[in-house]
Amino acid sequence: MSNCFIILAAGQSKRFKSINLKQYTYYRNRPVFEHTLDKVLECKLFKYIILVTNKKSFIKKKYLSKIKVLKGGKERSDSSLIAIKYAKRFRVRNILIHDAARPNFSLKLVKNVLFSLKKNKAVVPYINSTDAIKYNFKKSLFNLRKENIYLAQTPQGFRFKDIYKLAKKNKNKIQDESSLFINNNYRVKFIKGEIENTKITYKSDLKYISTFYGIGFDVHRLVKGRKLYLGGLDIKSSLGTLGHSDGDPVLHAITDAILGACKKGDIGQKFSNKNSKYKNIRSTILLSRVIKEVEENSFYINNLDINIITQTPKISKYKHKIVKSISDICGISKNKINIKGKTTEKLGLIGKEKAIACEVITSISKYDL
Repeated sequence: MSNCFIILAAGQSKRFKSINLKQYTYYRNRPVFEHTLDKVLECKLFKYIILVTNKKSFIKKKYLSKIKVLKGGKERSDSSLIAIKYAKRFRVRNILIHDAARPNFSLKLVKNVLFSLKKNKAVVPYINSTDAIKYNFKKSLFNLRKENIYLAQTPQGFRFKDIYKLAKKNKNKIQDESSLFINNNYRVKFIKGEIENTKITYKSDLKYISTFYGIGFDVHRLVKGRKLYLGGLDIKSSLGTLGHSDGDPVLHAITDAILGACKKGDIGQKFSNKNSKYKNIRSTILLSRVIKEVEENSFYINNLDINIITQTPKISKYKHKIVKSISDICGISKNKINIKGKTTEKLGLIGKEKAIACEVITSISKYDL
C-alpha cells in the first residue's frame, strides 16, 4: 500500500476576475499550482501524484514524467471524482486532496495529515475564525461562537476505500471532500491547520509589500585564447572575455542588478577576484547562489531588461537561447526577460572589438500573502 496526492487545478476562478486563471497566475516567480507540485515531489511521501486541470499546456515538460495529468470536470466534485476513480488502479491506502490555490501549506502539515490517517478515515486541517460570526437564517440573525467555527483547509486526507465509495455515489455539489463524510455521518478527525495556508480567491489576495529596482553594469576586454560566455551560453568566437571568473558580462550585470535591488552589496563583495576559489568559475554558479539567497529572503524577480553592448558577435543570432539560459538559471519565466543587442557604431574599445559590455535593470518585489 502507498499514498496518492491529488491536486485540483481545474477551477474557473470566477471571483478572481482576471483573464488568467488564479492557479496559473505567477506568484513568487512561478504559477500558483507549481508551489504544490514542487513541495509534494520534494517530500517523497507519495508514490502517485495526480494533477487535475483543463490547461495541460501550462504544465512544464519536467513534471510530465513524474505525475499523471487528468482533464477536469465542470464542478469540483466532478474533478475530484475523476481523480479518485483513476487512483483506484494504484491500490493505495491513503489519498490526500488539495486545492491548487493554496500554495503556502507546509510539509509539516502534510505529515500531520498522514500521521492522523493511521487511526482515522478522514482528516481535515482547520483554523478558527478571528472574526465575529453572524448566521442569517430565514431573515433571522444568530450569533455564533467563534471557537465552534472551523474553517476547513486542504490538503485533506482520507482512507481510499471510504472516499471512493462516498464520491462514487454522490450526486450533489460539494465544497470539499470532507463534506461527503459529514453528510453521511462518518467521523472526521480535525487537526490544527496553518494560518499561512490561505486560499487565493481574489486578486487582492496576491499582495506585495514593495518593489525595488536595481542597475547592473559590467565590461570585459576581448582577447584571444579565452572563451566567450554570454548569459551562460558558450558563444563560438575567436575572441573571449578576460576575467577572474569565466568573464560573462551578462550574468555579472544581472547579478549586480539583483544584489543592488535587494540591497545585498555587489558581485565584487560576494565573489572577490582576490579569492582563488573563484578563478575561472562559471558565472552560472555565482548567479545561482545569489538567486537562492534572495529567494530565501522572500525577494522575487519581476523582470530583467538587458542591453548587451558589442560590435561582435551579433546578439540577434543568440537572443532566444540566452533568454532560455537566464530563465533556467533564475527560475523565472522567459516572458520576464528582455534582451537588446546594441553597438557603439564602431566607436571606442567596444566599437573596435576590443571589449564587450552589458547593462541590466531589474525590478524585484517582496510578496506577502
